Amino acid sequence: MHLLEIPLPPGLIAVTGDERTGKTSLLRRLSGDLAAPPGVSAVIDALWLDLSLPGHDEQTALQVWDALRARCARWNAALHAELVDALTLTDHQEKKLFMLSTGSRRKVAIAALLASGATVTCLDQPYAALDQASIRVIRAFLGDMAAHTMRSWVVADYAADPDLPWRRVVALD
Repeated sequence: MHLLEIPLPPGLIAVTGDERTGKTSLLRRLSGDLAAPPGVSAVIDALWLDLSLPGHDEQTALQVWDALRARCARWNAALHAELVDALTLTDHQEKKLFMLSTGSRRKVAIAALLASGATVTCLDQPYAALDQASIRVIRAFLGDMAAHTMRSWVVADYAADPDLPWRRVVALD
């Protein structure tokens, strides 16, 4: 498996590849969610979430966000509020996750990841199951963050979004 060089450069990093090439495993290793091979360490302040939020069916979006906010010292409440509005999640905040569509459930996780303040934010196929308006919101956010000097966004998908200014593209075969 190809591992990214650590420390990661700030800005946008694309990790591309077909099914079963290790995209998700790489993100999970970066965040410490999955054990790294011997001699390789996770990034100290990296965050990855399974965007389908398995195991959270009985929680509301607010409960998911509250739990993550407690783990994230640099949580950006103002940005989170903007994302909830922009991703049309306002009316879904008090619904249990099992009541939400796949796309809305993924938007709950994405809003949390983007507002987390993590030094390295790992996004696994962020556009999957989303409507075009939500894709535009996420693309605009990532575009705005491309020149960030302190934070990295590692985005795994089949191909790098051609509308974003990637700092680095890592192709997994």
